[in-house]
Amino acid sequence: MLLDALFWIIDHPRIFLDALETHLLLSGVALALAIALAVPLGVAVTRYPRAAFATINGAGAIRTIPSIAILAIMLPFLGIGFKPSLVALTILAIPPILINTYVGVRQVEPDIVDAARGMGMTALQSIWRVELPMAAPVMFAGVRTSAVQVIAGATLAAFIGGGGLGDFITAGIAIMDLPRLLVGAVPIALLAIMTEFAFGGLQRLLFRRG
Repeated sequence: MLLDALFWIIDHPRIFLDALETHLLLSGVALALAIALAVPLGVAVTRYPRAAFATINGAGAIRTIPSIAILAIMLPFLGIGFKPSLVALTILAIPPILINTYVGVRQVEPDIVDAARGMGMTALQSIWRVELPMAAPVMFAGVRTSAVQVIAGATLAAFIGGGGLGDFITAGIAIMDLPRLLVGAVPIALLAIMTEFAFGGLQRLLFRRG
């Protein structure tokens, strides 16, 4: 079966590469948007305990919602296609980054922040020069988790016309063609594994002890 899937890719390289490109684009843009939204929000709520309680618990609740349900919720509002898939995947990617940003910043010792302020730093300078660098390892772990989730979750975008490698899986199921299904399933699994190892290696490189 795997050989049949490989031969299909060799016979239809353009179709496969277009789907792979869409999958990577969808995942990459969703992750970038999630970082842009979740990091500032995670930092902001550390200053407001009540807002933090509501925000972190809300993010935790979103994590319990199945990915396919988030995609389905987008249908009545945004229809089908790339855009609703992107919005849904961004929502899926936000909670781990948001929670880890909040936890990372909260773990910075108050004495260190006070010392920075005593040296004349403004609140914003303290965040950029002290708190975020010290919270970076925990924040990056959240990005790593989100990246793997988004790569896997992008598979379901095929169900609402978002394209990507998930199209091969839905087509394989529809026409009972196992090799076609594997054309989508195997690369997605490999992408998720490669993403985990790549982010893990980058995390060790950036935040090695000492």
